[in-house]
Amino acid sequence: MQKSEYPGGVQFRNRATGNYDQRTSSSTQIKHRTAVQRSKSSSLTSSPEAARKAHPRPSDKLNPKTINPFGEQSRAPSAFAAIYSKGGIPCRLVHGSVKHRLQWECPPEILPFDPLLITLAEGLRETKHPYTFVSKEGFRELLLVQGAPEKTVPLLPRLIPVLKAALVHSDDEVFERGLDALVQLSVVVGPSLNAHLKLLLTSLSKRLMDKKFKEPITSALQKLEQHGGSGSLNIIKSKIPTYCSISC
Repeated sequence: MQKSEYPGGVQFRNRATGNYDQRTSSSTQIKHRTAVQRSKSSSLTSSPEAARKAHPRPSDKLNPKTINPFGEQSRAPSAFAAIYSKGGIPCRLVHGSVKHRLQWECPPEILPFDPLLITLAEGLRETKHPYTFVSKEGFRELLLVQGAPEKTVPLLPRLIPVLKAALVHSDDEVFERGLDALVQLSVVVGPSLNAHLKLLLTSLSKRLMDKKFKEPITSALQKLEQHGGSGSLNIIKSKIPTYCSISC
């Protein structure tokens, strides 16, 4: 036989018959197997499950952001989440067919506001269920109990910075919860809030430039004026000159 090279391997010529016998080199066979394996791998990544993860279904967006207690968390839990998981918040979420509610372990009237009210205010910055509901509803219900003003006013110096943290948060829902909490607080403590208003109004002034928040912030300012008395108007106007008083 006469041996000669060709691009895919080696060919041998049979002198008796004149025919060529082509033999593929081992390196070419390895390249072929590698290409086949890559093709199989590519087909796996294009499976329906992989495609669903890459392109979520519209129905996935309807499910709330919920903590999975059995899943691995990418980061350490927040202070509020850690306290809640250890039973440090004396209430639990009760799921209802129409809406959720809180079940307190004891009447909230007998609970000390320090540090519970501040802890619930810190939870307003949470973005996961059930923490979002527990903190928002717990803060609201605690302020409704008898004797709430006397328990809340001494906590204002510590409570206001926590509320401000919610008002400057980048998440719109966190900001809205902070705004609601501020209004609820003003109803309870009245003019006692005036001394702390300047610290909060800067945050509201910045968000006021966003059209979607103009109406709820204006409504909140009117309630701050209503419950803060005559002294609150000058404070509000000093930070938000465009504000129109409810008395106009």
